[in-house]
Amino acid sequence: MSRQPPSTSQPVALATPQPARHPQPTVRARALAHLIFERPDLEQAERFLGDFGLTLARRDADCLYLRGTGPVPYCYRVERAAQARFVGFGLAVASREDLQRLAHLPGASAIQKLGTPGGGESVSLRDPSGFIVEAIHGQQPASELAHRPPLPLNQVDEAPRINATQRPPVAPPDIIKLGHVVLEVADYQATCAWYTEHFGFIPSDVQVLPDGSPAVAFLRLDLGDTPADHHTLALAQGFMAAYSHSAYEVVDADAVGMGQRVLRERGWKHAWGMGRHILGSQIFDYWQDPWGDKHEHYCDGDLFTAERPTGLHGVSPEAMSQWGQRMPKSFTKPAMNLQKLRILLHNLRHSPDLTLRKLITLARMFG
Repeated sequence: MSRQPPSTSQPVALATPQPARHPQPTVRARALAHLIFERPDLEQAERFLGDFGLTLARRDADCLYLRGTGPVPYCYRVERAAQARFVGFGLAVASREDLQRLAHLPGASAIQKLGTPGGGESVSLRDPSGFIVEAIHGQQPASELAHRPPLPLNQVDEAPRINATQRPPVAPPDIIKLGHVVLEVADYQATCAWYTEHFGFIPSDVQVLPDGSPAVAFLRLDLGDTPADHHTLALAQGFMAAYSHSAYEVVDADAVGMGQRVLRERGWKHAWGMGRHILGSQIFDYWQDPWGDKHEHYCDGDLFTAERPTGLHGVSPEAMSQWGQRMPKSFTKPAMNLQKLRILLHNLRHSPDLTLRKLITLARMFG
């Protein structure tokens, strides 16, 4: 059954400041370059990511680099470690001068030469929630890999496919690029402000709780008149800093559906989908890797230029998709343990954005 997004024709009452674009950011990031994970079993990680559709770019003794079909040398780095965790991500910047400006920020590293695929230089920073951000410049593009073209669709008003059938290959879908990463944070306002101030992110849409306080910010790159994905980074209010999911673009909806078939047949755990999001409009499907971290196939996402203003919307389970399976409670329910309970209690005492009332509201909404 189709669901409509919450009405935004009436102004939303604003109880706290919303994420906003910064008038003079330190730099303007140009692209989401890569993600960084630590895993105890590189072979198992490679098996899932290969079934998901990524291609191995390089294998070192204790590190894997995987890529899509586009020119980015790698978009996914897996480092061997005793415990599985998400470390952070890389953002491409426009110039070495951008790296120099970032290197002057508190806690930033000096400019370092990279030995990763594509080379280049990097400055390493840590955001207010503790995630590593590697600003990179000078990375050399890789040769693009072949991928199948989107399937021609016979529509009511136009039928380009005559005397021909649809037979996409039964294989992992061709991932074109890393599209976005979504993180949960306790210090929501400081973390949002850090990315808008230092990397020029623009809030495309902000979802707010009934009292008007922001709960989710979908942030896009400021590429001026060049269209940018609806969001490259999304930040959600949570009780601790945590990875929510990452998303990878495929050529069409058939690729999303074929990904579901292949991953299901190979025994991986499904998380949610298929469906179409409301904010961003992507057709999506989510899968869990061996450590429970969610990975999304998507296609047909919205593209905005810098002039598009920020939208405000109520947050609710109904606001997550236009059609398809309702978002299961397991999708947002954290796996609690003693360590996370201690972090929860600590952040309730010390985070300016986290309150027991807010947690109860989110729990009632999403289970």
